Amino acid sequence: MDQRIIIEMGMGNDLYGMDYTKAAKRAIEDAIRHSSLPLFETLEISHDEMRVQVTVGVGDPDVVDLDALTEGLPRGRVSVSAVKGGLNVTNPDNGNVIVIASAAVEAFLPNQSKNWQSG
Repeated sequence: MDQRIIIEMGMGNDLYGMDYTKAAKRAIEDAIRHSSLPLFETLEISHDEMRVQVTVGVGDPDVVDLDALTEGLPRGRVSVSAVKGGLNVTNPDNGNVIVIASAAVEAFLPNQSKNWQSG
């Protein structure tokens, strides 16, 4: 059974193109920038053992290019899904819509309890 070893959250936006994929990609990149997983080197675990599950929240999840988001993830076996969320903010002066996306990037490994010793 896999155990979650990390969860990172990020936020991204597209200011002028109303591009949900671009905003979601930026949210994922924001989340990844906040993470470091030294346990792979410490425990001599291959990154191939890691399962990465990404969930992005945007105003219109049906228009997100999930393949484009998957390509941007550097390691592990990746799955990406888009759900209703995020935020659209309309400028009342010109009607321009700013698209804001949120992302949760989770990493899972098979149970590693054999690699830990109790104090």
